[in-house]
Amino acid sequence: MLDVRRLRLLRELARRGTIAAVAEALSFSPSAVSQQLGVLEREAGLPLLERTGRRVRLTPAGQNLVRHAEAVLERLEQADADLAEARGGLAGALRIGAFPTATRAIVPAALVALARRHPGLEPMVCETDPAAVAHALRAGDLDVALVHSYDFVPAEREPGLTTEPLYGEAMYLAEPAGGTPVPPGAPGRPGAQAGGPPARDLPQPPPAPDQDAVLRAHARSPWITATPGTLCHTMTTRACQAAGFTPRVRHQVDEFATVLALVAAGQGVAVVPQLGVAGPADPAVHLTRLVMQRRTGLAFRSGAGTHPAVAAFGAALRAAVPPDLAGSRAEA
Repeated sequence: MLDVRRLRLLRELARRGTIAAVAEALSFSPSAVSQQLGVLEREAGLPLLERTGRRVRLTPAGQNLVRHAEAVLERLEQADADLAEARGGLAGALRIGAFPTATRAIVPAALVALARRHPGLEPMVCETDPAAVAHALRAGDLDVALVHSYDFVPAEREPGLTTEPLYGEAMYLAEPAGGTPVPPGAPGRPGAQAGGPPARDLPQPPPAPDQDAVLRAHARSPWITATPGTLCHTMTTRACQAAGFTPRVRHQVDEFATVLALVAAGQGVAVVPQLGVAGPADPAVHLTRLVMQRRTGLAFRSGAGTHPAVAAFGAALRAAVPPDLAGSRAEA
């Protein structure tokens, strides 16, 4: 009989490529991972791995077994969900991953509603970049997480995970007021943030008629991007490249409030999402609505969508989404 824990190791190896990476992700020693995979090969009765330098490649039999492992692990998640429902009454820890803007603007209201309806549940929020969510979910470090994607950085399908759409956001070019002119009619102001002070008091205008032209006007400007390896950094780089240039990056900052402070100080321009510019208007920052969007979804292990705790958190999140975001739902 094949061991489920070893099947999980094989699946992670298929995703990560090296035994060292699997060991680091799952808090094992490399020798322990190698030993367990060796036992799995003996259980299977044929080679599952081929070593090529420092990397390990799965044989056709190993790749086929990974597909079966995905199905087995999904059914186990479904079984756990059924058992949780049968026990009745939500209790215990729910480990939630969320990125900063969603954590600030949406998650608190969802947690209030969750505590009111399910006082025995203990939600635990961990700020997690969406690029790291898949590994954290598959490793069991998170139970559910908010993830996002951009028009220029579409979400890739992650084996073993399911993502449900939550909302979409407008995107804006932020530049110092009095900086490079933009096409007539292009300036934009995002709507109000739910549960807080009015963010900008004007309705959202239509997107800029020529996004490439708006970005290209800053081909020689210094840019402020997120740190490399994040989806936000990739989004800005690809959007500028689509407009015909590579941004000259001066600052790398992940927190959008700090990004806007740098823009206001004349340190460069940046592309920011709607939730990133929520708050009192800064007269030193000029915003131009772009055509592109950021889309946010709720991710969890496949088969766990019916788990009462995951379902309850998803329902609370949807109820907490501000109306001006809920109207632009799209697959994350």
